[in-house]
Formats: sequence, C-alpha cells, structure tokens
Amino acid sequence: MAPPSDREDEVDRIVAAWRRERPDLDVEPLTVLSRVTRLARHLDLARRASFARHDLEPWEFDVLSALRRDGAPYQLSPGALLTQTLVTSGTMTNRIDRLAERGLVRREPSPADRRGVLVRLTDEGRARVDAAMSDLLDVESSLLAGLGTPGRAQLADLLRDVVAPFDAE
Repeated sequence: MAPPSDREDEVDRIVAAWRRERPDLDVEPLTVLSRVTRLARHLDLARRASFARHDLEPWEFDVLSALRRDGAPYQLSPGALLTQTLVTSGTMTNRIDRLAERGLVRREPSPADRRGVLVRLTDEGRARVDAAMSDLLDVESSLLAGLGTPGRAQLADLLRDVVAPFDAE
C-alpha cells in the first residue's frame, strides 16, 4: 500500500523503483532502515553544528558529557571513560591530553590507587558541556517536532527493540 502522496519521501521513491525493477526482492527493510540512515545523517549534521556553537567537537562532547553524567565530583578513570565512549585506550589518552590542554579536564591522582589517575571535569568543561547539552536538546526536540509525546515514546520503544541486541553484544 502506497503512502498518501503528500507524505511521500525519497525512500518511498527508492523502494518503488526497486519494487518495479526487482519484484522478486522483499525490499520492506529499506522502508525503515533507509529512513534511519537518512535520519542519522541529519542528526549528525545537527549535532555537529550544535557542538560547534560551543567550540566542541563531537568526541569532546562525548567525553565531557560522560564525566558530567557521572555526577559530582565529575570524575572517572580513563578505563571508565573507555567503556562509556567505546574507543581504544590510545585514542582515549589522546583525547584526555587534548581536553586537558584546552582546560576542560584535568588529571588527578586516584586516592584509591597511587598508580592510577582520575579525569576530572573543570569548571570550564562543566559550563561548556552544560551549555552544549541544552543547545543539543533544543535541536533534537526540533527534529522530533512532528511527533507528539506518544509518538516519541512509541518510536523510542521500537528503536530500543532494534538496537538492544547490538548493545548486548
């Protein structure tokens, strides 16, 4: 069944073309996943623009927000940051170095392990990530403006069902 013509999008046109050219294929997954891919591109551009307004790169926001979400005193071990940001230890070391150079984090000795360090969010880092988060939520809310609260909840539930098996790996 075709959607109403006033709601037709590029994915509808792509799917229709494949159905015409390859009626032997079940192209229904494209109706969902091509839209997810397109949404991811729009979201990435919107997030990058939002972070740039606060002089942050997406990876900087990821590290700073992991520290901020952890609560006072806004510090984590480099290992905990690895787990939350899904990067290698070498990459994380480089990221911490760069954030420390900018004055957004600082390394402190771990009170629990004299050989260990903790990465702590500075006041400047906290102010920057708080402002970026507020801006990001405004941007993301506008991306979802076409859905009411029930629609957002339903979409969140459906996407969780799709993503959860990947996260469990």
